[in-house]
Amino acid sequence: MILLKILQESFRFAIQALIGNKLRTLLSLLGVTIGIFAIISVFAVVDSLERNIRSSIESLGDNVVFVNKWPWSRGEDYPWWKYYQRPLPTIQELNSLEQRLEMADAVTFFAVAGNKTAKYNSNDVEGIGVVAVSHGYQDVYGFELTSGRYFSILESATGKPVAIIGDNIAQSLFEGENPIGKVIKFMGQRATVIGVFEKAGDSIIGSSDDDNVVIPVKFGRNFIRLNSESTNPMFMVKAKQGVSNEQLKDDLTRVMRSVRRLSPKSDDNFALNETSILSNGIDMIFGVIDLAGIIIGGFSLLVGGFGIANIMFVSVKERTNIIGIQKAIGAKNHFILLQFLFEAILLCLIGGILGISLVYAGTLIADYYIDFDIVLSANNVITGLWVSVLIGVISGVIPAIAASKLDPVEAIRSGI
Repeated sequence: MILLKILQESFRFAIQALIGNKLRTLLSLLGVTIGIFAIISVFAVVDSLERNIRSSIESLGDNVVFVNKWPWSRGEDYPWWKYYQRPLPTIQELNSLEQRLEMADAVTFFAVAGNKTAKYNSNDVEGIGVVAVSHGYQDVYGFELTSGRYFSILESATGKPVAIIGDNIAQSLFEGENPIGKVIKFMGQRATVIGVFEKAGDSIIGSSDDDNVVIPVKFGRNFIRLNSESTNPMFMVKAKQGVSNEQLKDDLTRVMRSVRRLSPKSDDNFALNETSILSNGIDMIFGVIDLAGIIIGGFSLLVGGFGIANIMFVSVKERTNIIGIQKAIGAKNHFILLQFLFEAILLCLIGGILGISLVYAGTLIADYYIDFDIVLSANNVITGLWVSVLIGVISGVIPAIAASKLDPVEAIRSGI
């Protein structure tokens, strides 16, 4: 009870000191407010960006292996000329993979012709991707449709001119009209819309189908260069239930080497990629960005901390005679110390709350004006408050100790 009473009295004295010097309190808050705003705003933006990218990567599937010409991860001794000479995945190799893979649940061929234009009557939408896929695309990718259906086996096998379009394309071309059964034009071709993808939202890594027209690969091979670097042809292979990616990669290596007739001593002329490679790269990138944010905000907090410490020394000087009177009537050293320490902590905590409030207001403004979801997480709020308290302790402890060690007689005399 005594300890609680001391804390309560110390807190009351700190509040009175802050209210009694409003202008000084306001100026002292600015440094901490700006510092906390800088750190937490960087954390909020970076965390939101990282969340978006990880969500996009997860949508690709953590149990999917991508067979490409180029590896996604390249070491220091990267022999790019060897990779350049590799053949691209071809539609002719797809049948062998489908028949001979033992660990795969589904396989699909995938190639994209980007930055095209789709038209319907007088409406058009630019910057779309025309994606040619084999029939297993739905089984590997696992998307949802808001209306219509996926390709039938016959449509995929015969290359019928049918298409499934993204939500953005459907909204732009048809403006609320039902697109199913309508004929759209792209790349000099006509295709009947048989389905519309469920809206996935913007994706940082471009894996969303909102702006894609997906067509059977046997239809697309008539006008899309499937054997070109520009379309980035690849196989997407999904593992069976209970099969690890390592087991699937071993199975893929076996079949791909056999299909391409590689001798036992020859190096692989294909790359097996998985989403964990992207995740590891993201960890490194955002680790550096977080560090940069800490350094930038740290300088602001350092200036703010010096400002708080300076104000506290001034406060001790101004209240020296009051400290002497308090000591003369029995106030202990720890009571004086806590009084000034609480004042410094309270200053920084208010500054931190103001800084976090500014970040929150910024997230609301950003959500309104830009199409990107920025979230101020509870973890960021807690971090901001703890940093504020820590700055208060560091800035206020030396002035508080100096105040607690004043001689009561000398302190009273200094005010006379």
